[in-house]
Amino acid sequence: MVFTEEHKMLKEEGEKWMKDTANSCMIATALIVTVMFAAAITVPGGNNNTSGFPIFSGNSAFIVFAISDAVSLFTSATSLLMFLAILTSRYAEQDFLYVLPKRLIVGLGTLFLSISSMMVAFSATLYLVFGRKEAWVLIPVGTCMFPDHFICALAISPSRRLDLFDLWPWHFQEAK
Repeated sequence: MVFTEEHKMLKEEGEKWMKDTANSCMIATALIVTVMFAAAITVPGGNNNTSGFPIFSGNSAFIVFAISDAVSLFTSATSLLMFLAILTSRYAEQDFLYVLPKRLIVGLGTLFLSISSMMVAFSATLYLVFGRKEAWVLIPVGTCMFPDHFICALAISPSRRLDLFDLWPWHFQEAK
């Protein structure tokens, strides 16, 4: 009883933070679900008029596109459901110990996987559309994709041994 009364304000702040985080992530996740569903329906290159199959269906890059699009769609749908479960939670004191953090970690992890898969699907689409004729188009995509994943992995790493901002020069100037 004393614990509940002493930590009432902390529980309210935690509930507000959890709801705000879930709302923000849910917007991004809903956009990814929408875009990935639309990309699955309207395949790159279009369909063959006689057979109805996608034009690039024999290409290995199309298989990469289809798999990464499906992975992104399903992981973002999982993330959407996790954030919805957070928003509809009862926010009891016991929930803050195991249930809510677990849902948040699963939601953020699947959101990261869906963004990564979405970038792979985008890269495969660029290769299908431009790669054979203009290979230089793939260079900016490749150079932007891998540092982006590295920075995101550093930012959400659970160990936090290396803070992302320790890499920037102004951090070293203030420490002196």
